[in-house]
Amino acid sequence: MISTVLATVALAATQAPAPRAHRFDAGEPGLFVNAYLVETPRGVIAVDATLTESSSRALRARLDSLRKPLLAILLTHGHPDHYNGVTNLVAGATVPVLATAGVDSVIRANDAAKERQWRPMFKDEWPARRTFPSRIVRTRESVTFDGVTFTVHDLGPGESHHDSYWVMEGGQPAAFIGDVVLHGVHAYTADGHTAAWIANLDRLKAALGEMAAIYPGHGDPGGPELLDWQRRYLTTYRQAVGALARGQAVLSDSAKALLVARMGAFLPGSKLDFLIGLGGDPVAAELAAEAKRQN
Repeated sequence: MISTVLATVALAATQAPAPRAHRFDAGEPGLFVNAYLVETPRGVIAVDATLTESSSRALRARLDSLRKPLLAILLTHGHPDHYNGVTNLVAGATVPVLATAGVDSVIRANDAAKERQWRPMFKDEWPARRTFPSRIVRTRESVTFDGVTFTVHDLGPGESHHDSYWVMEGGQPAAFIGDVVLHGVHAYTADGHTAAWIANLDRLKAALGEMAAIYPGHGDPGGPELLDWQRRYLTTYRQAVGALARGQAVLSDSAKALLVARMGAFLPGSKLDFLIGLGGDPVAAELAAEAKRQN
């Protein structure tokens, strides 16, 4: 009996501590984007990076404070606020940057256009050099770093032109879902895939079940209620655009102003409210195309 007890205690003492996910919130200047540093016994795996020079340097400082090497960067999708900061995060080291083929293709196809669109707004805060994925992973492919396994799941079009999410497996599984959810901030709907986005939310609802740790691309982490919240937001947005567009593929300036007011009432506050009007025409065109297919 004594030897059994001693063996059990010795086993518990040698078990590695569970990985710990550190959330980095870039705040308003960085569009409230989240990046995550998953700390393991001997290293750190980053999930996404940030948008600006300042926020990515701050993310690197947070990494340095952990005093462990960066082992890999996992990307969820191809919007610049999730990959622009990779260059500063790796700080010249050779670190694998993993993404699905769809995410990689979106980054490479749209990076120059995104710079032309957004550099006038962010000026010198827009990184002059961006680092693209260096390793392509297939959907449901698993990768392991320092004993911690992550499995990627491809989603296709949704919030962006191609989304994915990563599940950290083990005793306490967690899902890093990128911008499948922007919790408590106004959504970027300008890529015009809101119907597919809602379908992706339903897929995650079924796949993740009651998983307690869901880490979104913007806003506070939580559980399955985050998926429900995003679904309500998108449904409300689509209904508002549909009512204001009246079958047309574009919104008038006055209709856009009403859209901003209606979504502002749904989600009071100013967190990324400039995105409300930005998605008006793309979603109006999406709804018009849906109606045409149904007729």
